[in-house]
Amino acid sequence: MSRRNKELPLLREVVVEDAGAEGKAVAKVDGLVVFVPFVVPGDVVDIQLYKKKKNYAEGRAVHFHRFSQLRVDACCPHFGECGGCKWQTMKYEAQLDAKQRQVRDALERLGQVDCTMMRPICGSDNIYFYRNKLEFTFSTRAWLPKSQLLETEANGHTGALGFHVPQFFDKVLPIEKCVLQADPSNDIRMAVGRYAMEHNLPFYDIRNHTGLLRNLVLRCSSLGDWMVILIVASDDRELFFPLLEMLHANFPQITSLQYIINTKFNDSYSDLEVHTYWGTPFIEEQMEAWCEHEGPLRFIINPKSFYQTNSPQARKLYGFVAELAELRPDDILYDLYTGTGTIALFLASQVKRVVGIEYVEEAIADAHHNAERNGFTNTAFFAGDMAKVLTRQFVEENGRPDVVVTDPPRAGMHEAVVRQLLDTAPRKIVYVSCNPATQARDLKLLAERYDVKRIQPVDMFPHTHHVENVAELVRRD
Repeated sequence: MSRRNKELPLLREVVVEDAGAEGKAVAKVDGLVVFVPFVVPGDVVDIQLYKKKKNYAEGRAVHFHRFSQLRVDACCPHFGECGGCKWQTMKYEAQLDAKQRQVRDALERLGQVDCTMMRPICGSDNIYFYRNKLEFTFSTRAWLPKSQLLETEANGHTGALGFHVPQFFDKVLPIEKCVLQADPSNDIRMAVGRYAMEHNLPFYDIRNHTGLLRNLVLRCSSLGDWMVILIVASDDRELFFPLLEMLHANFPQITSLQYIINTKFNDSYSDLEVHTYWGTPFIEEQMEAWCEHEGPLRFIINPKSFYQTNSPQARKLYGFVAELAELRPDDILYDLYTGTGTIALFLASQVKRVVGIEYVEEAIADAHHNAERNGFTNTAFFAGDMAKVLTRQFVEENGRPDVVVTDPPRAGMHEAVVRQLLDTAPRKIVYVSCNPATQARDLKLLAERYDVKRIQPVDMFPHTHHVENVAELVRRD
């Protein structure tokens, strides 16, 4: 006979002590660390454990005895069910304090970095409706209360368009209102969902890899441009073209209406062809230049382009990069993981030459176009795997960099890239990261030749545990 799972205890009147990893809060009971979501430091709660390991446990708050002074009301109607915005009930000042400590802890503990030169975190002026990109998922399995689920089954459709529910790869929470992206984002998503339900368009079944509708991506710019990308599982245009036509007819704000056919077993589309149904194949964004006497920079953003999702904070972030880089007119600047060349072009007027490298070929095409439209002739952009492109021969052909700006993905830099930076030895490296843990790992490797000086955290994602960080590395001569 199989042994029954041991029933885990209910912990009573526990004081929540701090904000922790992955958006969960931290409590301690008899030396045991307990992670709890959707609570705020200072709350006093009863915690029902559902996982217990040797050094930690996880649980959920089942009763509140006292609410924290740091607590505020959630703005989103889906708080507690949706996987995002887990800190929405915590005062924004407390969120910033927690993120500052998160950066310091990662750099000191994992990277042995001296953080005495760390500056106060730069908060976001907008804490709602700040995102310029959201991606939603279609699923045949909706996450609903049983009563609502029975009602949808009676109507003949159990699908949902929204966000994935944490810990369930196949279940999606139907979203009525999201407070992260400005109008008409909610109206567009709701119109797509209604049309799909009314016309019985098959939602994607991720378990069996059947159905048509997979994803819906909404992008917007400060100039008022809107891009809608419908991702489908087959080229059955008779089914989904009328849906695109409905969007074209009802939302004049849409300036770029795209579709992608994805027959793979995963949702990535960086390697897939994008088709334009209506409008331009890109949207345009504008950013104030670093130098006051220069006009604003204009960028095109295509469906695969990376662009910081909080546009006003991106300008602040790039400003910190420029400040910490301390560029000189005769410098050669390398911009690693350049994307569409936004940082490279933001800094191009201050240096002799800029060299950008990026994996996505479409992004590099945009970078060339962005350089041309902004009048820069001192830039060069290259597409390819960073670890394979950035070699000693590449440096010899393109000039040894005086300064390197690197903004890698969450996984950080490949060790071969770190080694090449140590070999090339620029005067200064400005490291931008969305993951302080992998940044700390890379800083520890770079400590062979570099000292970390100024550190500037930036909050790009209010109500989440995510934080951006900029670190200045100066070569020891």
